[in-house]
Amino acid sequence: MDNVLLGEFIGTAVFLAFGCGVVANVSLKESKGLGGGPIVVYTGWAMGVIMGVTVSLAIGNTGDLNCAVTLYKLLMGIYTVPMAINIMIAQILGGILGGALVWLAYLPHWKATEDKTTKLGVFCTIPAIRSYGANTLCEGLVSVLLFLIFFSMGSKFVSGPDGFPAGFGTYMVGLAVWAVGLSFCGPTGYALNPARDLGPRIAHAILPIAGKGSSDWSYSWVPIVGPMAGAVVAFALAKLFAII
Repeated sequence: MDNVLLGEFIGTAVFLAFGCGVVANVSLKESKGLGGGPIVVYTGWAMGVIMGVTVSLAIGNTGDLNCAVTLYKLLMGIYTVPMAINIMIAQILGGILGGALVWLAYLPHWKATEDKTTKLGVFCTIPAIRSYGANTLCEGLVSVLLFLIFFSMGSKFVSGPDGFPAGFGTYMVGLAVWAVGLSFCGPTGYALNPARDLGPRIAHAILPIAGKGSSDWSYSWVPIVGPMAGAVVAFALAKLFAII
């Protein structure tokens, strides 16, 4: 259990360091990646997933890095309720650490960047059009798609009777996250993961970031409720379609 929690903590920190880091690279003033554009961001997040899952698997043999994935495993009976809660806490703490690492790496650039929303966007999602109902619906629907893809990867018709070779599934997960970003990032910035949004949002709130503004707590429930509800719906559909 200790290795599982450590793996989730460190793996999520690595994942969020790469993910938030690519946003910082393309958006903070004086960064050499400034203006890199959304394709760079989506690719960076997908690679961040691969890097984080790789580290998490090596340490704790789990690689969830996502409270909604942990919820799915709870529904599957893989985790007990206390174990799932502890894993989710480890993921959120890892997200805080990942956000802090990005803050340190780009330390001179926070003062150079005047726009407070740009700085907040490094750490957490901000909807393009704020509509809590529509934003939650988007996060939920896209989470359903993503989790159905995840569930399908375990099918013997996809991975073969012996499963994917070691490590290949991790690349498939990264590819799925990349595809979702390319197609559905527009409305909300695609959190799809409570730990991805909440952990760095807490980091934004507690770190002495130069010239920062509000951490936008009024929106913070959307990237929690949407993905968690999406995981439950995807689990029900996967059962209905006999995927799992």
